[in-house]
Amino acid sequence: MSDERQATSSGEGGRLMAWSFRNWAGPPEVQGAVQGGSRDARDGWKQDLERRKQWSREQRERKRAERAARRAERKGGLADGQP
Repeated sequence: MSDERQATSSGEGGRLMAWSFRNWAGPPEVQGAVQGGSRDARDGWKQDLERRKQWSREQRERKRAERAARRAERKGGLADGQP
């Protein structure tokens, strides 16, 4: 009876899961993460994000202008009696 293993719950995993977590997940450190990065890195990240947002705004505006031009073209063409 002493050789029997104690049953583990399904959430505990097993030896393989414990080994893989220790070796693949790495130590519980956040050194160098975004919140722990340098001020220059954070500022660069914010500037990059703002550039991406600006580009997206410009693309949306360009598409809106194209749609408006197409609508105006269609309305103008129908007014002239063209099909």
